[in-house]
Amino acid sequence: MTCISLSILNQEQEVRKAKIDDSDSLKELTITGKDFVCLAARDCQLQDGDVIQVCLDTPNTYLMVKLDATLDSSLIYVPEQKWTFPIIKNENAIEARAAYRFETKKPYISVRVATKEEIKSYRNWALNPHDLQHFTGAYPHASANVETRNDATFFACNAIDGTFANLYHGPYPYQSWGINQQLDAALKIEFGREVLLDKVILTLRADFPHDNYWQQVTLKFSDGTHEVFKTVKTEQRQSFTFAKRAAEWVILTELIQADEPSPFPALTQIELFGQNK
Repeated sequence: MTCISLSILNQEQEVRKAKIDDSDSLKELTITGKDFVCLAARDCQLQDGDVIQVCLDTPNTYLMVKLDATLDSSLIYVPEQKWTFPIIKNENAIEARAAYRFETKKPYISVRVATKEEIKSYRNWALNPHDLQHFTGAYPHASANVETRNDATFFACNAIDGTFANLYHGPYPYQSWGINQQLDAALKIEFGREVLLDKVILTLRADFPHDNYWQQVTLKFSDGTHEVFKTVKTEQRQSFTFAKRAAEWVILTELIQADEPSPFPALTQIELFGQNK
């Protein structure tokens, strides 16, 4: 069994306190348990600069986590025994996420060890609605060599958040990975360990005629191999299969833009299917 410690810390790295039962006393928002823990409070709104911290007694752990009612449960991989999730409430961050995220005064947070069936399943191993712009200690994680204007609605992590709305651009639910017209733009998805992959599904942003699109993309793998795919102008998901291979990361790059007036191609979602090695 895995020991899990879950805490909410303030900016001074002190455990926050709140009412959690019928008494008027304030209790520390921290809990430790085996394989599953949850935290709830009656009157406690998370503040900008707070941190949700998960500590484990074993490395290389798969967790199923849900930090807010507006976030889907996510299967993440934590190699270094700690996951630190910062609460960011600036206007930039709020534009890119669902309304009222981390705004409730009755928070509920749950963390459990993933089941063997979940760990061994064939699934989209790029999916992580809990990913942020900067690495927090959990995989999968998305990063890029460009993000339009450092605007959260165009961060790389938007491309793995599981939101497929692509007929517009900008604030939630139309967030995407925006490349700021940079022709050498590249998106990296890291898994933190080797995953056996055999399929990629791309959802291009399709706010035409504002948007352009890519006619060809290249997917590079950590083993040095690559695949080239022809993409088309559509709002639909575009699926491509390839010979199964192990990869710790992939890079979507060499994005060939169509000869259309708009200079704004963008990616709404990338899905990478396979199994753990």
